[in-house]
Amino acid sequence: MTKPLIIVESPTKIKTLKKYLGKEYNVAASAGHIRDLPVKTLGIDVDKQFKAKYVNINDKKKVIANLKKLAKDTREIYLAPDPDREGEAIAFHIMEILKQKDRVFHRVLIHELTQKGIQDALKKTQRPDTNKYDAQQARRKLDRLVGYQISPLLWQKVQRGLSAGRVQSVAVKIICDREREIRKFIPEEYWTITADLLGDTPPEFNASLIKIDKKKAKISNAEQSSQIVSDLEKAQFIIDRIKTKTIKRNPLPPFITSKLQQDAINRLRFSAKKTMIVAQQLYEGIDIGTDGPEGLITYMRTDSTRIAPDAAQEARDFIVQNIGKEFSLAEPRFFKTKNKAQDAHEAIRPTSVFHSPDRIKAYLSADQFKLYDLIWKRFVASQMTQAVIDQKTILIQATDRYTFSLSGSTVKFPGYMSLYSQETDKADKETQTLPELKEGAFVKTLKINPSQHFTKPKPRFSEASLVKELEKNGIGRPSTYASIISVIQDKGYVDFVNRYFVPSELGFIVNDLLVSSFPNILNISFTAQMENNLDDVENGKLDEIKLLTDFYGPFKQTLEDAKERMVSVKGVGVETPLTCPACNSPLNIKIGRNGHFLACTAYPECSFTSNYTRNEKGEINIVETKVDNTRVKDCVKCGKAMVKKEGRFGLFLACTGYPDCKHTESVNGGNNAKAIGMKCIQKDCDGEIVEKKSKRGKLFFGCSNFPDCTFASWDKPVEKPCPDCDSPYLVYKETKKDGPFLKCPNRECGYKEPL
Repeated sequence: MTKPLIIVESPTKIKTLKKYLGKEYNVAASAGHIRDLPVKTLGIDVDKQFKAKYVNINDKKKVIANLKKLAKDTREIYLAPDPDREGEAIAFHIMEILKQKDRVFHRVLIHELTQKGIQDALKKTQRPDTNKYDAQQARRKLDRLVGYQISPLLWQKVQRGLSAGRVQSVAVKIICDREREIRKFIPEEYWTITADLLGDTPPEFNASLIKIDKKKAKISNAEQSSQIVSDLEKAQFIIDRIKTKTIKRNPLPPFITSKLQQDAINRLRFSAKKTMIVAQQLYEGIDIGTDGPEGLITYMRTDSTRIAPDAAQEARDFIVQNIGKEFSLAEPRFFKTKNKAQDAHEAIRPTSVFHSPDRIKAYLSADQFKLYDLIWKRFVASQMTQAVIDQKTILIQATDRYTFSLSGSTVKFPGYMSLYSQETDKADKETQTLPELKEGAFVKTLKINPSQHFTKPKPRFSEASLVKELEKNGIGRPSTYASIISVIQDKGYVDFVNRYFVPSELGFIVNDLLVSSFPNILNISFTAQMENNLDDVENGKLDEIKLLTDFYGPFKQTLEDAKERMVSVKGVGVETPLTCPACNSPLNIKIGRNGHFLACTAYPECSFTSNYTRNEKGEINIVETKVDNTRVKDCVKCGKAMVKKEGRFGLFLACTGYPDCKHTESVNGGNNAKAIGMKCIQKDCDGEIVEKKSKRGKLFFGCSNFPDCTFASWDKPVEKPCPDCDSPYLVYKETKKDGPFLKCPNRECGYKEPL
């Protein structure tokens, strides 16, 4: 009988486990999921209680074979994928593949990859959690039912290759709704007034007008402002009241996933995706000079602020020894977890506070150090004393009508702020220094400062504020935010411009069609309630089949109605208020393989097309086509001059005999084209595939015979037919997880082969 086998999710954990377990166990990795629903079919039998048809993932054949080989004579198998719903599903699928008479499976929940964390997990093994698996299954089935049945509808009505998702479509809606709010917003004028004043001794100070006739100051226009300034220039200013108080401010709790993402985005300029990748590295283990890798943080997918008592005590010991006894608490501080939070994991914290960032900096990459430093400081600060802040507010009267105010604060004792500052702490540090003043004293007026302002709309969502909005509305789970944000950008539904999300034309079109046809799916409260229902399945309060049945009945009816009623924009396009400059017919927005453009509705009689832009109000402006009238060559069809023109996909040559001769040619495949050594795969086309850049600077691949041939691909084509379908080529892709590989461009096929 061979040694017990431990199966983890990530291969990078193997070294860390072997370091602490020695030769007592064999250790292997599943490298994520090994089974999934089939790519080409729905894979769910809705008539048989939503039974799922799982198949082995194509590129996991070697992994599965290796697991079977290692488990061949093993009686005890320890399933140690990540301690969450996805990890539970991986554990169940491993069991299904390796099940055998008399074989015993143990579920191991490793919350930190340290010697203590691993040994504790092995001592407290449990049975695989059926409820948690059912919750993951319910989510997977819901996403498949929505995605695989709405997406083909979008292919029919809008454009092939589009997709809809149960959660990401709601995220797109949130961004579209905000953009429409911004476009509809009408700024309103208002004024503020401040006064530069001086007491008996320097420094001079600045106070703001806060009340007029004991009501909040509201100044709407220049006339009102001028009258008030005139009054104030004649008035005497007197110190009416000085209010002082001392406040004690508590530190924030250690990070949960969503707050870590927000802080890393704001402070470190990391994306949510990058934050989770780096956090995963810190969790799985890094060699810090202790004879092998060691997990530096606890599990990074959590919405609980709970911390282990021994970890809190360790932090207290560190503070006493390294920061100062006056910064240490008499008793550890614990934080209440929100009711909706899953409490299976602790908050994100260092596995040992004695691995201080400065001590292990040499072993970490720059990104690893920055994120670890953030996590470490937030956790240690959570166990430090309160900050003590003296606040002073001075109220000044100018006649009986006008009340001015100025405030300031002084940090009396920094407490936790000496290690980790919050936004409110920064505000305290930026207030002006207050002079020594006494109640009843007159102050000298140096200058009255009126200032005009205009109200502003709510800002567009940054990555951090979108994560916060998703969290606030209960959309998705913290572990899914990074993938949601990646998907909506990859699909072209939103653009990330100057660090803010802006819906694309395609995003607006798809969103509006889905909102009108599937109001529940795109409803924020409905989606949030579904998250609560999934939690109830995990907690054993709700049956998975009941959840799916209650959802699918109304959804199926809505889907059937949408097939009949959803407006088709394919070919026709979306109406605009513009008319064609060539023939006066209406212009519509159309979506092609390489983006959206304006096209005349009188086609084929009129073939006018143009790029366009939108201003801040969403109004459309035609981008005039540039024409270079210099003869480049003679037209091969009619002999007239060929000249350069700029279309929606870049420069091309056009015959000056248009419309009698409509011959066009590429300008060496475009002014930014580069051949890749492959003939065009379109039938009867003698062009070659060239590398180009879109109008937004994104790389794509197209035919050198454009616009006569419209073949285009975002991924680099490779001259190799797909062995599973009739696609004449594959495309090259590369991801951090899988490395380089070839993939079939046919979305319904799913063929992949590693390189």
